[in-house]
Amino acid sequence: QVQLVESGGGLVQAGGSLRLSCAASGRTFSAYTVGWFRQAPGKERELVAARNWKGSMTYYADYVKGRFTISRDKVENTVDLQMNSLKPEDTAAYACAARGPFREIGQVPNDYDYWGQGTQVTVSS
Repeated sequence: QVQLVESGGGLVQAGGSLRLSCAASGRTFSAYTVGWFRQAPGKERELVAARNWKGSMTYYADYVKGRFTISRDKVENTVDLQMNSLKPEDTAAYACAARGPFREIGQVPNDYDYWGQGTQVTVSS
């Protein structure tokens, strides 16, 4: 069983930065692949970034490449999403999700087994 709790969302001006953190409980969390998803009003939930359980593969959606960075601390059991150069279109509810154990990155929400409650990111123009 894995429990996930996100933090770090908020309101920021365009061009600014935010750092989201996903804290996990469970001794086996290191065996889980983690993804950050977002969902804007009226849109489907989409995968923004993910890192596999081995740390050997990372995925970024095209529209965040060069702006967002996903990182993992296996000692602290956290997975962070550093978001720079934020744009109004990045406004969404962001949630972390875990897939596993020992599964590779999945592209769709149904690929993931555990979810956090989400955190809102609002970027003003």
